[in-house]
Amino acid sequence: MTRKERTILYTQASVCADHLTLPLRSQVWRGMAGEFQGAGTGSSIDFQDHRAYVPGDDPRHINWHAYARTGHYSMKLYREEVRPVIDIILDASESMFFEPVKAARTAELLYFATLSAIQAGASTRIHALRGNSHTTLPIDAITTHHWLECVNALQPDGSASPLALDQIQLRGNAIRLVISDLLFEGDPAQPLKRLSRQQGKPIILAPFLQSEANPHWSGNYEFIDVEQGGQHPHRIEKSTLNHYHKAYTNHFTSWRAAARQFNTPLARVCADTPLLDALNAEAIQAGALSIA
Repeated sequence: MTRKERTILYTQASVCADHLTLPLRSQVWRGMAGEFQGAGTGSSIDFQDHRAYVPGDDPRHINWHAYARTGHYSMKLYREEVRPVIDIILDASESMFFEPVKAARTAELLYFATLSAIQAGASTRIHALRGNSHTTLPIDAITTHHWLECVNALQPDGSASPLALDQIQLRGNAIRLVISDLLFEGDPAQPLKRLSRQQGKPIILAPFLQSEANPHWSGNYEFIDVEQGGQHPHRIEKSTLNHYHKAYTNHFTSWRAAARQFNTPLARVCADTPLLDALNAEAIQAGALSIA
């Protein structure tokens, strides 16, 4: 994927970011000043409640009208405005980039997530995982389109899961947006449990190809193991194909069941259709995204 191609994908993602956004208002935020409602009290114009005056309180928030009526000091409380916290986690395993169409959709989702976070004024960190290797991508690596070189420099030793979340220092009370095709073995409850710690809110956008979801193989094929390397010849009979379809369906049935258990919006994003259409197909209904 060339720098010019990434620039085009960035433009397409920015159009989607004008129509859709991350569900930031569904989270109760705590932290730095911003435009979203927090869990505490602050100095915004959104009135919340009254309480008795305590020495040391800011006199600007004394309710002087109430004092004139009662002779007692009371304080006006306002809803705290805070800055959202978003950790973007890119599964940079080979299966995400092996097919050019899927690689392009992966790039679009990374661009879309980053632009949505920027537009919300969020405190944003972007992580890329490939096996047991991890790197943090600066936001300017995304906006200047040299993030892929950083990802390609990751050298896993093959000993860890493709989504080794223990490599990342996740922040508390954050939206944790995972971009992954989820095509790896293991109990999906384990990564979701990790993503939900410290009041985290996991969201999963899972790119996929129709050719992997519903292949029409028949005859002799040379399959390539994109993660471990090597080629494996197989003859595909109808029974073999049926077994693949069943295993693929069961895999994502397990992921959806675990996502419901951990209150995690999970949206699969087809790589064969325009990005906005692919996101509208499932992400809004799943709660992974909101209309801007």
